[in-house]
Amino acid sequence: MLCSVYKSSKRDETYLFITKRNDFSKVPETLLEMFGQALHIMTFSIAQKTQLGTADIDKVRQALEADGYYLQIPPPKENLLDEFKAQNKVKTTEQ
Repeated sequence: MLCSVYKSSKRDETYLFITKRNDFSKVPETLLEMFGQALHIMTFSIAQKTQLGTADIDKVRQALEADGYYLQIPPPKENLLDEFKAQNKVKTTEQ
């Protein structure tokens, strides 16, 4: 199965995988609006891949087969202030 990958013009580190290049017919309209302009990155055979960057290859395959697309979003950013407070045992006003 071929897979085309697009990068979001609106959201950093957000990628959309679809089964056919430039065919967004299976992607919900609201998702496309939030995604912004889809910038084509690459097309490859997902059947021959054993791993992807940060996405679980099995989840990507399952989503492509079931839904026709897979959305990869970045992990939540860590809250550096909370991490600093925890490391330094800083009390907050809530404690």
